[in-house]
Amino acid sequence: MNPNIELAENLEISRIITGLWQIADMERDGNTLNPVTTSKYMQAYIDSGFTSFDMADHYGSSEIIAGTFKNSLSDKGKVQLFTKWVPKPGKITRLDVRNAIQTALDRMQQTSIDLLQFHAWYYPDPSWLDGLFYLNELKEEGLIQHLGVTNFDAAHLRIACASGIPIVSNQVCHSVIDQRATLQMKKVCDTYDVKLLAFGTLAGGFLTDKWVGKPEPSNSEIQTWSQMKYKRFIDAAGGWDVFQQLLQTLKQVAKKHQVSLANIAGRFILENPNVAAIIVGARLGESEHIEDNKKLLEIDLQAEDLELIQEAQNQLTPIPGDCGDEYRKPPFLTASGDLSDHLETIPKAFTPIQKTTQRTQIFSGTEWEEYAGYCRAVKDGNRVYISGTTSTHGPDQIGGHDPAAQTHFVIDKIEGVITSFGGTLEDVVRTRIFVNDIKDWEPVARAHGERFKGINPANTLVEAKLVGEGYLVEIEAEAIISSTD
Repeated sequence: MNPNIELAENLEISRIITGLWQIADMERDGNTLNPVTTSKYMQAYIDSGFTSFDMADHYGSSEIIAGTFKNSLSDKGKVQLFTKWVPKPGKITRLDVRNAIQTALDRMQQTSIDLLQFHAWYYPDPSWLDGLFYLNELKEEGLIQHLGVTNFDAAHLRIACASGIPIVSNQVCHSVIDQRATLQMKKVCDTYDVKLLAFGTLAGGFLTDKWVGKPEPSNSEIQTWSQMKYKRFIDAAGGWDVFQQLLQTLKQVAKKHQVSLANIAGRFILENPNVAAIIVGARLGESEHIEDNKKLLEIDLQAEDLELIQEAQNQLTPIPGDCGDEYRKPPFLTASGDLSDHLETIPKAFTPIQKTTQRTQIFSGTEWEEYAGYCRAVKDGNRVYISGTTSTHGPDQIGGHDPAAQTHFVIDKIEGVITSFGGTLEDVVRTRIFVNDIKDWEPVARAHGERFKGINPANTLVEAKLVGEGYLVEIEAEAIISSTD
């Protein structure tokens, strides 16, 4: 396997990216890291051909350390530094975005970011799109070379791409345990030429020789935040016994190729054509696995190897939901089992306006609401009536010419309204769908089916000429909120 791949024009990266999230763990454990001293440990990775490093605004001093190292090189172009912006939920302004990017540039001591990856916590509030639009403005200005996202699900990656955001990558959890990236995500990646950067490929170290044949660890025996997180993945995938069967299979394949179990676990994910690279964490100066990682690229997995691993995977319970759902909906597959380590609150997408003791209204701010004299939604008692909703955000039409993207954005707006009234999407009892051209009925219906799976409201879909150029679908909805504050 070629050790490098072209992720985007003028951006060639290594197939194994060195993840620096463990710098935050080291600092959390009380270690004081000198940026100059610690950065020198990165040279060994460069010498072995691992030229790409992944950071984040919340990975401690990783940006400072990596920037210090890159600036010490005579040929700075041989190193690629990727970082992330993970803003809190709520409204995002141009100034918020500029300040965040300038902070990253200052910490890395760079004039431009090779790849900036954006994370959104809460899709029903369309502010996440504002964040991406503003980031794209800074890309056009030259402060960012390439845009990616992290932990996006397929529906919202589709919305962003269809709306003209030039996204080149989506960093998601993907391993022999977690195969969500091979489902709906594959379709979006193929359609919009987006590559995946896979983390969690070693499941916090559980997918290594160390755990073969070992008894299930108790909570007190789990040593790191990563292990706390990925133990939840193992439990969700069917538990320790079936996980051990998977390990035995990986060990069998590893023995055949005379490599480590971790090599097979990582190489299996690189066999996914949508995956550009896997991200392997490193505790700089403490735990180096460079030589072992080099072997990973030399393995030639044969058809019978892949079939053997896939048979073991078939015994697992599929991880629920889509990519990134572990951060957005139960069961929260995070270290703490909830979002307490990440967020305090999630603001309402819209502000309800009390009209009478019984009636409350929400306006979404589109110009049509004002001159046509209506609101986005009315809540009368515990019943919610949502007006016909199109993929409109402010003055912009979202979703381009992709009917599924438009449908997902419309349902986001509907969900934003209902949650702002104190309900959930599960409270919807009826939807009415109007498509501008009946040829689009199937992608629209499938998108509706993805979002309302298990809710199954009463539904009608008809062809109707819509007002406004470019709009492919309009949906109205009714909900009964079972409980209110």
